[in-house]
Amino acid sequence: MPEQSSTPASVEALATTWAVIPLYNEAAVVGDVIRELRESIPNVVCVDDGSRDGSAEIAEAAGARVLRHPHNMGQGAALQTGIAYARTQPGCQYVVTFDADGQHRVEDALAMVGLSERDGYAIVLGSRFLDDRTDPGFRKRLVLKLAAAVTNAATGMTLTDAHNGLRALRVDAAHVVNLQQDRMAHASEIVAQLGRSGLPWAEFPVHIRYTDYSKAKGQSMLNSINIVVDLVIR
Repeated sequence: MPEQSSTPASVEALATTWAVIPLYNEAAVVGDVIRELRESIPNVVCVDDGSRDGSAEIAEAAGARVLRHPHNMGQGAALQTGIAYARTQPGCQYVVTFDADGQHRVEDALAMVGLSERDGYAIVLGSRFLDDRTDPGFRKRLVLKLAAAVTNAATGMTLTDAHNGLRALRVDAAHVVNLQQDRMAHASEIVAQLGRSGLPWAEFPVHIRYTDYSKAKGQSMLNSINIVVDLVIR
């Protein structure tokens, strides 16, 4: 894949962008994540998925619009709620999905919207495997590569990283998303739906920041393997 430009989106494009953040018990970091994001993308919607630690109140205080699930329904359900909300907001042209735990970099999100704006891609998917800045560790890399292979076989796409939560979707692509997988297998489901749309897409090299906090919060290797098994048997 040719090297993608890291030129950020225009101010006009960012003013029409909505960032969607699934949120579950991230009180320690979500305020900082939202404040940094809103310096460039003012429209942020968090879907609080039954948090018990005051995450929703912190997100609201940081300037996000907060939607609440009455109980924990899973990240896929939270993502669907947020995307469905964002794509119907007046003037929305782009939707960015962004994690609450501080792993994603705002500058990557801005460059991904910029790539869509400049080159006409409806779908820009982040990949931690297009350069060597991210080191997920041997076992996690192996599972993620397996997940990408299974997803590519099912969709006909050629992704290097099918389970990356940083995405920039033009609003027409956002309207394609109709997630039924409530839990973590939604990451492959969304790729399948976007791939079937026939809309132009690209991957973009992103740096995932694996902090002690995010690694402690992240899914276990067993859960990652279960995701791959679930995708195969479906």
